[in-house]
Amino acid sequence: MSNKAFQRLEVTVRREQLLEVGCELFASRPYDEVWIDHVAAHAGVSRGLLYHYFGNKRGFLHAIVEHETAAILAATKPDPRLPPLQRLRAALDAYLDYVTTHPHGYRAIFRGGASTDSQVRAIIDANLHRQERRILTALTDKQPPDETLRLAIHGWIALVIATALDWLENPTLDAPAIRDLCINSLTGILTAGNHPLPVAPP
Repeated sequence: MSNKAFQRLEVTVRREQLLEVGCELFASRPYDEVWIDHVAAHAGVSRGLLYHYFGNKRGFLHAIVEHETAAILAATKPDPRLPPLQRLRAALDAYLDYVTTHPHGYRAIFRGGASTDSQVRAIIDANLHRQERRILTALTDKQPPDETLRLAIHGWIALVIATALDWLENPTLDAPAIRDLCINSLTGILTAGNHPLPVAPP
């Protein structure tokens, strides 16, 4: 490996480590209570290095949210070869696996200071819109959805987020139980809106 390649790898690894530390701090404290000095101390680096990578605290938060939302989208990429219900189950399994393996990152996105920043909110909203489009595509076979269905899916995604956050604090149920709860909730919502799932749950 060349020196330049090694240096790029070293920068990437260091940046990932800093993002992990940032996730932990922003997940547990309000934005105004997280200081670059705190992050630097936890990561064992100088504050100057953090400024070098991210510019300032707000840039650091933006980088965290961009990194985590992109990771969620990648982890939950649907398999178009599966029928709609199986596709949904597989995506939810991947989603909940991400929640359990990246709890600080998930909290950093959907709890605390992230919602107070308009640019961060825009990143989160774009992520949720892509998730919404994925589900609507599976349910409508790429046909334009009506507004009732779109609103139903929009609201259901909010339910999944609230359920996952509560589950992190109260992990009394296992992941399959949470997945089935979410699917059954979606089934009920869609049935009430005259948009049943293409295949009934087993």
